[in-house]
Amino acid sequence: MTNLSEEEKSLPERLADNLIHYILEEKLEPGIRLPNETILCEKLGASRSSLREAMKLLASRNIVNIRQGSGTYIANSPGMVADPLGFTFIADKQKLAQDLLEIRFLLEPPIAARAALRATEHDIHKIQTLCQEVEDLLRSGKDHTQKDIEFHTAIAMSSQNMVIPRLLPIINSAIPLFIQITENVLLEETIRVHREITDAIASHDPVAAHDAMYLHLVHNKNRIQANTTPPA
Repeated sequence: MTNLSEEEKSLPERLADNLIHYILEEKLEPGIRLPNETILCEKLGASRSSLREAMKLLASRNIVNIRQGSGTYIANSPGMVADPLGFTFIADKQKLAQDLLEIRFLLEPPIAARAALRATEHDIHKIQTLCQEVEDLLRSGKDHTQKDIEFHTAIAMSSQNMVIPRLLPIINSAIPLFIQITENVLLEETIRVHREITDAIASHDPVAAHDAMYLHLVHNKNRIQANTTPPA
């Protein structure tokens, strides 16, 4: 898709671009509240109606969050949407899970190794806490999906690589799908390997972290294949 020239863009689209420049120039961090409409209209020389349309465009791109009665805030992960690759609309979830697993094998073991090399004490504490929370939920038979996502996210963030967080939607989309397809039977394997990954990162051992994450994915692969292989 060809990018539109400035002349081809509508006024709200041009205002949206100006607002992005403003956010970057002012170094506004996620969660910060933007100035009110009156101030922004004066800064940008825009009408309220055009500004509101521009804000809706930014909200659709997850750059800002519009909170009724409170104001407009910088999104927690500006520009990152929950399903950027459209996995929701892929009907064959079994094939999607297998293909996502191929990508996870490429991404996650090296990410775990980098986390082991670069994780701070704060990062390690967060990973350890989430590891325990996932284990507690698994043993009590409760849904651990969100905490599992947070666990893998914490590992990715600990790599201290600014590109890796942009890849998280691939990992985060895969986890609920794998839990559903494997019917959550990998309880003991998940607990054990999560602990091995956590201990390796805490020990700053990149080889052990890489291998533990690889083993974690192997368990998932074996279970998915078992679910897709027709009985003899």
